Amino acid sequence: MDIMQKQKELAGAGVKYAVSGYVDMHGALKGKIVPIDHFPTMVGGSELYTGAALDGLPQDVSDEEVSSHPDIDAGFILPWRPDTAFFPSNLYCHGIPFPACSRNALKRQTDAAAALGYRLNLGVETEFYVLDDTDLGTQTVSDRDILAKPCYDLRTATDNFEWLTELVDAMNALEWDVYSFDHEDARGQFEIDWMYDDCTVISDRVCFFRYMAGEIARKHGHFASFMPKPFANRTGSGAHMNMSLANIETGENLFKPHGDDVKGVGLSQLGYWFIAGVLAHAKAICAVIAPTVNSYKRLVRQGSTSGSTWAPVFISYGNNNRTNMMRVPLAGGRVECRAADIAFNPYLATAMMLAAGLEGIEQKLDPGAPHTDNLHKYTDADIAKSGIELLPRSLDEAVDAFEADPLSRAVFGDDLFAEWVRMKRLECEDYHFHISQWETERYLKFF
Repeated sequence: MDIMQKQKELAGAGVKYAVSGYVDMHGALKGKIVPIDHFPTMVGGSELYTGAALDGLPQDVSDEEVSSHPDIDAGFILPWRPDTAFFPSNLYCHGIPFPACSRNALKRQTDAAAALGYRLNLGVETEFYVLDDTDLGTQTVSDRDILAKPCYDLRTATDNFEWLTELVDAMNALEWDVYSFDHEDARGQFEIDWMYDDCTVISDRVCFFRYMAGEIARKHGHFASFMPKPFANRTGSGAHMNMSLANIETGENLFKPHGDDVKGVGLSQLGYWFIAGVLAHAKAICAVIAPTVNSYKRLVRQGSTSGSTWAPVFISYGNNNRTNMMRVPLAGGRVECRAADIAFNPYLATAMMLAAGLEGIEQKLDPGAPHTDNLHKYTDADIAKSGIELLPRSLDEAVDAFEADPLSRAVFGDDLFAEWVRMKRLECEDYHFHISQWETERYLKFF
């Protein structure tokens, strides 16, 4: 769309301000706001940022600033603040795309897929908590949210309708097409699912969703938490990534089998090659889809009142079986990665998934036989016999795998790769040096 035409359209709709938004390494939204009269210059890259002031933008204070270039076709008006429009943006430096920009990293992989005739469709299942800060500590919004197994409970869902339906209505006002929402497995936990789309579109939406959910919850006196595992005895919050490759010209789902379901769980041969590529790089990918020290308290076999974390611990794939890292849902034609959590940077996570999947297709890798058993019940002997490998058990281990895998540097680029490793090593060190309440209670008077 013509820039001046877009400006006129926004002004006519009552928009006074425009946001040029991008994300830092963590997937948190950043940006500047300009009055609508300055929209054309903003689109041209007028808004500058010191990369050294942000996590994961590897710059020195003496380096040329980066500039944000809005994707005007991806912009929208904020449903709860109709005087403001938001535009996902790509970062540039020295007049060219900045390699360490997360959105640019994904674009490099979508361009590689497009050269092969593919488009990656993505759907993300967003799980998160909405809670209250009280004098008694952190509490759920509903005083009836007391069940040991509250999953799908209608009473607690409707007790949260004031903020929950405002959020869903806002998402639908943006034409995201929400098709389901519910109270999830843990007290205070919710899931909202909306229609899949092109992977860049969905990555934009996931980042904005976290911001929007937080703003709407805050408006109602609550807070939204995207911590992967906020409570030891409650289920963690995942961000299951549902993926399929489509023909870039026709939109045909290329993971849908047409007599080539060689493993019998609902995928085409192309889909199995894609899975094999992801499994081959699963340990490195884990550092990006489960990016915090807290993430690895979700990726365990047990640990919630429902008796399961609903999270995978094995590098495996299978049918509708939720204990696999890569699951093929009952209807087939797509693959779901269950190891991703809601703290991820969706651009970087998707870039890693797509690059690994394309490598699997290029090399025609075999993922082996699918697993249909409850893998959480496997003994050590069963695991050894099956030959299944474990996902990393800590962020330390995941970063080791990320650093050792050439795919990571190829996807991230040299500077972002080095910065990611540096920042994650620091996070691990901070965690290891912290003295927790558990340690104090256990050891202070132990001897």
